Amino acid sequence: MGPLAIGIDIGTSGSRAVAMHEDFSLAGSAAVPLERLGANGRDPAVWWATVEATLKELFGRIDRRAVRAIAVDGTSGTLLPVDGAGRPRAEPLMYNDKVPDDAILAAIAGTAPEASAAHGATSGLAKALWFQTIPGVHAVLHQADWIAGQFSGRFDVSDENNSLKTGYDAEARRWPDWIVKAGMRMELLPAVIRPGSVTGRLTAAAADLFGLPRDAAVVAGTTDGCASFLATGATAAGDGVTALGSSLTIKILSDRPISAPRYGIYSHRLGDAWLAGGASNSGGKVLARHFSLARIIELSAAIDTATETGFDYYPLGSAGERFPIADPTLQPRLLPRPVSDADYLKAMLEGIAAIEALGYQRLAELGAPKLTSVRSVGGGAANAAWTEIRRRKLGVDFLPALSGEAAAGTARLALVGAREAGLV
Repeated sequence: MGPLAIGIDIGTSGSRAVAMHEDFSLAGSAAVPLERLGANGRDPAVWWATVEATLKELFGRIDRRAVRAIAVDGTSGTLLPVDGAGRPRAEPLMYNDKVPDDAILAAIAGTAPEASAAHGATSGLAKALWFQTIPGVHAVLHQADWIAGQFSGRFDVSDENNSLKTGYDAEARRWPDWIVKAGMRMELLPAVIRPGSVTGRLTAAAADLFGLPRDAAVVAGTTDGCASFLATGATAAGDGVTALGSSLTIKILSDRPISAPRYGIYSHRLGDAWLAGGASNSGGKVLARHFSLARIIELSAAIDTATETGFDYYPLGSAGERFPIADPTLQPRLLPRPVSDADYLKAMLEGIAAIEALGYQRLAELGAPKLTSVRSVGGGAANAAWTEIRRRKLGVDFLPALSGEAAAGTARLALVGAREAGLV
């Protein structure tokens, strides 16, 4: 069968894992929702139980003796404090939880550079500052760090992507001095290495639990967003990935970092390249306010994609936009409404496609490469009519995504680490 790399994606709804061959083809996959093993998605014990159940399902379908490396991606901005043995000292703060301490936020605002991703009440640094006062805390970790630690026994290491919102300087590749001025106890922050670097080998306990080779490597992972981009197979500067889910998110691979806090844009480092992007308040959730999924499918089949409706819609669920227009007062434009439901849906799809095109244009204006190709993920990627409308608006090649699974992107990082360690 040949050697295999394992990628694990742990998110807000559950865990997914894939096994990947050296040629990036998948040998198998498995998924387990958090609710199967516990309703509390904030409980790290539930996270780990879900990952354990997912891997046991996966390893029942593949040759586990062929596993050479494991990597984990997690929800960006989810942190927890641990003691010296990696045991949680308090309930985690999830990616969208806000730190309710104005003094902490003021300390960050007064010291962090404007372009830093550490600003804001939901940032990783705000959470780290909040956690550092807990008695017995030895380290503050990101979700992916903690899960990886269950395999390696290391609870002192993270990756460059998860650490970005905690204040890590990806350009200088170090924790910056200003974090100390913000009040952070630096000894509580993990060492940071690049995604795809080997952090250690499986502990005897982890190897025995899953029946894996004891020399299998544990490899630094990434955030769920970066993993999803890697999964598509996008590798060249100018390659874009559009996620058509409840919101519209675009990312482009760049040869330089792009930072524009006004638009919520900052760049994750991927080796010697950078991943820049932004998220609009438009997207599938706006469509869902007007039509059911079944109705969208029905109406989409009746859309003539060769013509334009002539409407200039900006589909939003309520006032306010963040990217590609930074305007908290921007009003939705969804009038006038045509008589035909099919034309109404078509005009909204055209509007979202126009926002997508403006997003890539905005990134180029800020210094990113000109868009050369697009890969699409998310539920909207399956809508053929929307795809044709977007193809016309963007005017670039639409390439198939190798995978829409974040776990597949993380498995690619595991392969990188296995190669560097000489295991494949």
